[in-house]
Amino acid sequence: MQRMRPNLLLLVSLVSLALAGIATPSQVEKPADGGAEQVTALVKQYCASCHNERAKTAGLALSVLDPARVQGNPVVWEKVVRKLRTGTMPPQGNPRPNAATYEAAASWLEAELDRTAGNNPGKPALRRLIRAEYANAIRDLLDLHVDVNALLPPDDSAFGFDNIGDLLNVSPALLERYLAAADRVSMLAIGDPNTAPGSEVYRVRGDQSQSQHLEGLPLGTVGGIAVDHTFPLDGEYEFRVALARTNLSDIRGLEQSHQLEIAVDGERVLIKTVGGEAETGRPGTTITEKSDATDARLRVRVPIRAGSREVTATFVRKVGAGTNRLRPFLRSNSGTYDSTGRPHIETLTVLGPFQPVGSGDTASRHKIFTCRPETRDREEQCARTILSTLARRAYRRPVNDADLAFLIPFYKEGRNKGTFETGIQLALRRILASPAFAFRVEAEPQNVKPGAAYRVSDLELASRLSFFLWSSIPDDTLIDLAASGRLRNPAVLEEQTRRMLADPRADAFVENFAGQWLHIRNLKNIQPNGDEFPDFDNDLRQSFVRETELFFASIMRENRSIMDLLTADYTFVNERLARHYGMTEIYGSRFRRVTLGDAFAARRGLLGKGGILMATSHADRTAPTLRGKWILENLIGAPPPPPPANVPPLDEKPGAAPRTMRERMSAHRTATACASCHRLLDPLGFAMENFDAVGAWRTHEGRAPIDASGVLADGTMVNGVAELRDALATHPDLFARTLTEKLMTYALGRGLQHYDMPVVRGIIRDAKPGGLRFSSIVLGIVQGIPFQNRTKSTGS
Repeated sequence: MQRMRPNLLLLVSLVSLALAGIATPSQVEKPADGGAEQVTALVKQYCASCHNERAKTAGLALSVLDPARVQGNPVVWEKVVRKLRTGTMPPQGNPRPNAATYEAAASWLEAELDRTAGNNPGKPALRRLIRAEYANAIRDLLDLHVDVNALLPPDDSAFGFDNIGDLLNVSPALLERYLAAADRVSMLAIGDPNTAPGSEVYRVRGDQSQSQHLEGLPLGTVGGIAVDHTFPLDGEYEFRVALARTNLSDIRGLEQSHQLEIAVDGERVLIKTVGGEAETGRPGTTITEKSDATDARLRVRVPIRAGSREVTATFVRKVGAGTNRLRPFLRSNSGTYDSTGRPHIETLTVLGPFQPVGSGDTASRHKIFTCRPETRDREEQCARTILSTLARRAYRRPVNDADLAFLIPFYKEGRNKGTFETGIQLALRRILASPAFAFRVEAEPQNVKPGAAYRVSDLELASRLSFFLWSSIPDDTLIDLAASGRLRNPAVLEEQTRRMLADPRADAFVENFAGQWLHIRNLKNIQPNGDEFPDFDNDLRQSFVRETELFFASIMRENRSIMDLLTADYTFVNERLARHYGMTEIYGSRFRRVTLGDAFAARRGLLGKGGILMATSHADRTAPTLRGKWILENLIGAPPPPPPANVPPLDEKPGAAPRTMRERMSAHRTATACASCHRLLDPLGFAMENFDAVGAWRTHEGRAPIDASGVLADGTMVNGVAELRDALATHPDLFARTLTEKLMTYALGRGLQHYDMPVVRGIIRDAKPGGLRFSSIVLGIVQGIPFQNRTKSTGS
């Protein structure tokens, strides 16, 4: 087998494997030196036959453009650069320049575009807080955790992320949701004594296995659920557990006795025996007119102090408990008609408060009530102190007399209707309903001409930085530095950026950026076919997510090279994931870092992560085209063209002998409409065919051995994911450019334009001497013109 060699031709071929192939030139040309005359000759020889005034293929006439004046058409020339770097033009089968000519022409054009580029920072649209940002802001402002999914609707996505300003539309219905959220949050934070009893139902996913200990639940237990629930008042609360039933309405797992436990913050509030003799003569093992007798016993009402508390419902581990199944599936509820095995918890319901006795001593109240008035005549002064502190954090800037003059009447209205705390609650509600909190407003200075670029204020820079790295409001340190005008100092800005990356709040960056970039967020909506993958369960789904998040976080927090995302020889597993990967001697639900030796070399880097492999598969089979497309878009930065209309499905002939995915797609590729795309995607996807649709390693598909070989566009052969990974990592500029573009899109909240490309190239140039460290890329973005500046609206 011919192995890839790190030569100059490979630089082009590695990119071209992602998009149309680069044919080996029939003759060796003298490399162009990249000057304007040579670029003109290149265009005339290879491009003008299609891209001229008469043909205008793809709406482009390069023959009339002068490379010596790239600044006149930067949009077009940036597209040309990308085509040269990715080797997509001229089309496959047409005469092509050699690799050195590609490199020289692209480098010269990039240098000219960078040299003549202006300082256009773009104009981000007005942005409201998305759901994740709202939840984190409430947490940091009020020390309160809220279920934001119940408060606000989902956010739309574009360019791969849900924080893009152009899509964050505001409708009257959405404003109503923000107002309702402000009412609910202020009530929970203050502890409104008039809170009426309510209920909240927490559900366990239907494919959640409950035969093993689950991470976060007490030791010595199996299965169950753990939730963080906010109790608004001191009072009595009722807890109810409902057990899972099969499609035949039987309660699962009652043939033997088991002990169910409900606990609050680790303190047991209920222990009940279910199953076995406990059910003798008792209805409820099936749903009848006398139904739910078993579930009815799994209830308890107890006094609970206000605040956020962990509530768990689980089963006490029973040593020696067996199963009646003929096959011990890893998933404990693999059959919807199987009532044997262990019982499963389906829902946990919390009701209350009943007979409330007070607002309690919660973390939120400590955060809010920084003073307590001793007499009635000192209440307004204390209210001003409280509201000034809250508004400063919520508005992300120092507050002035005008701000307080607007809030104090709300406090007085509430005070007149009730108590001092009632007044604070109403004023807090107004703060949370304010556009200054719910929207990221950036004021335009009067002394700047429309269309001109200007630097955002330090306070606006603090917000940009905080929402970028924390998906939340800036803390007091950032606000203090910004208010004093010191944040714009490069040394201070770098120090704060590094501090924020090391802070636990940067976990939100991992979850929101990496989760969307790597498609890990999509896993919650993916349900593999149970007949094909009976062992798949929610434990494995959550393990996939956790592995990828821990892996990405290690690159970020250890400030490793971004290339380690492709090549790192370690990962993070718990027992469930290790078993899925075929690793031994790893026990328990705790995740730990493991080194991937030669036996597990295929698992190195992102290409070996089970979550990514599942996210790029269908429910019942692998999808080489989806995996190839994911690599092109997210690792190489060269998305394929959209598929043609009416793409035929894979040919599935009833009664025909089973065929491998390669054989089925081979027939599919013979269609003219499909062939061009599949030439771009298949070599990538087939190299990963040793991973099935849920990321498990396999050597056969049915009875046929897996063929993971492929011929890349330049004729180089690869066989398997390890060789594909090595190919992608050989030239880091491709991956560095893609990751930088993704990070900038997320940081700026807008899609990148041609005027952003010189900034991207500059960030990579500056980061390369230090080994492309993660912090170098982030600092390059934070210190760049687009992040610190914006263009004033023209008023049109």
